[in-house]
Amino acid sequence: MKQLNIPQYPDLQTKIDPDGVTRIYDRLRQHWVALTPEEWVRQNFTSWLIYGKGYPKTLLANEVGIKLNGMTRRIDTIVFARDGRTPLCIVEYKSPDVSISAATFRQAARYNIVMRAPLLIISNGLKHYCALVDAGNPVPRYLPQIPDYVELESYSHRINVGIDGGPAK
Repeated sequence: MKQLNIPQYPDLQTKIDPDGVTRIYDRLRQHWVALTPEEWVRQNFTSWLIYGKGYPKTLLANEVGIKLNGMTRRIDTIVFARDGRTPLCIVEYKSPDVSISAATFRQAARYNIVMRAPLLIISNGLKHYCALVDAGNPVPRYLPQIPDYVELESYSHRINVGIDGGPAK
């Protein structure tokens, strides 16, 4: 897999099934999943959040289903507050070969209509964007870096009302 712009941690486990499919263990879903380029980003990014940024493993969830306009959608990763119910952040991943665009931000913003998290993170493993969404202000405030969990908790008083996209890259 491609080298990413994320510290790598030794806890990532891969295996090759008898049918030749390479799988990676998802510590949050607690099962083996097919190792795609996007999954490689997800697993490395969640390891970094846990070990590098102090995010409690028990407060992260991967591939969470939601209903949006009557359709089932999946949020790549949700980070919850210590109550285990209040979303603090949603993370959208792309393959390293996919450029992050305003459309990627709109996708995360649509999901956030349901979740109402104060922070959106977008990453393709090479570039990462982090946007704080203030209640009553549809223009996101981009942060210079991904916050540690303790800093993320300080944003819990904000309620998202949606954004109309991110930087055009």
